[in-house]
Amino acid sequence: MRATRTVRKILANYEGETPGVKGNLCRILMQGKLGGTGKMIILPVDQGFEHGPARSFAPNPEGYDPHYHYQMAIDAGLNAYAAPLGPLEAGADTFAGQVPTILKLNSSNALLSGTAGKDQAITASVEDALRLGCAAIGFTIYPGSDCSLDMFEEIVELRREAASVGIATVIWSYPRGEGVTKDGELSIDVGAYAAHMAALLGAHIIKVKLTTDHLMQPEAKKVYEEKGIDISTLPARVKHVVDACFNGRRLVVFSGGAAKGADAVYDDARAIRDGGGNGSIIGRNSFQRPRDEALAMLGKLVDIYKGKA
Repeated sequence: MRATRTVRKILANYEGETPGVKGNLCRILMQGKLGGTGKMIILPVDQGFEHGPARSFAPNPEGYDPHYHYQMAIDAGLNAYAAPLGPLEAGADTFAGQVPTILKLNSSNALLSGTAGKDQAITASVEDALRLGCAAIGFTIYPGSDCSLDMFEEIVELRREAASVGIATVIWSYPRGEGVTKDGELSIDVGAYAAHMAALLGAHIIKVKLTTDHLMQPEAKKVYEEKGIDISTLPARVKHVVDACFNGRRLVVFSGGAAKGADAVYDDARAIRDGGGNGSIIGRNSFQRPRDEALAMLGKLVDIYKGKA
């Protein structure tokens, strides 16, 4: 596999990283139908932990089987498949080497009380990722939570351990908790801040949500208005988030969110592309659809990121 000039340029941004980490980033970037373009589509299937099995898989019961998700990522020509320990172990031998995998190391669940702090339990290890041949680990942080300082300290140590054995790190950075309002969870100032935090913590790939034009922080709002920062359109807000990630020196992908119509999924992807984002990490909007419909949708997303749709 020879890396394209585009991919080599991206890898050059990760100065100080080990050849192992860069090699695994290259695996992800060169995989599938978007291989070599600098764009990515990743299939994440951690929703069974987050929301429960029926909410996640009853809309398309084939999704109860972890092999279904491995095969979908392969057949759709995606860049990687991300999941917790159990689902990856369930297909690790059958699908070994066929698609890069990302082991999600922490998870929350929907059975916690409303008074519980916004936090996630560590449910797997770097040793597990190495044993399973994963290209990366994944970890969620909740900027805005009173538990966030512990989460930051956890991922710093896990990222250091992963890098020492050549495994890359993906950070899901989702504002949530006591320090943010409901509208603030998706506000552009908080979203860009959360993405920047992930970059500061050493993420090689940063996963965030698409934002609104709401500004939650009064002091930040003054700067946005005084400096005329353009947040008027979704592509402009994507660009601002990418700028917050070391001026585009880190890979940034955006989550698909709750299930929605296909046209909305395509519009989101065009905004990500036009704003300079590196792609989508799209779960429920793919695996909750019938297989043929999901493959067709993912195929169109590939075309969008290639500038063909």
